[in-house]
Amino acid sequence: MKNKKGQVMSGINALMTGLAAIVIIIAVTFLIIANVLTQIATTEGINVTNTATRTVAYNATLQLQAATATIPGWVPLIVIATIGGLILLLVRVFR
Repeated sequence: MKNKKGQVMSGINALMTGLAAIVIIIAVTFLIIANVLTQIATTEGINVTNTATRTVAYNATLQLQAATATIPGWVPLIVIATIGGLILLLVRVFR
């Protein structure tokens, strides 16, 4: 059985592993969306500066890219809240 300090440290390890996984998934998602956008523009011969030549697929991918761009703004808030919870747990455990 782990002591109290070991339980808290395993919680921090789980947090860091989860955070690293989230960052990797977000980075890969952004790369995939950017490559899909470039491939659509190249395949369909779209002039990206001319909005009249954009296709439905291109516009849908732009909207997806804009929607996923809001995700990284939430990650620091989640991390801060989780670390705050761990600090409160540490204070309670080592009182």
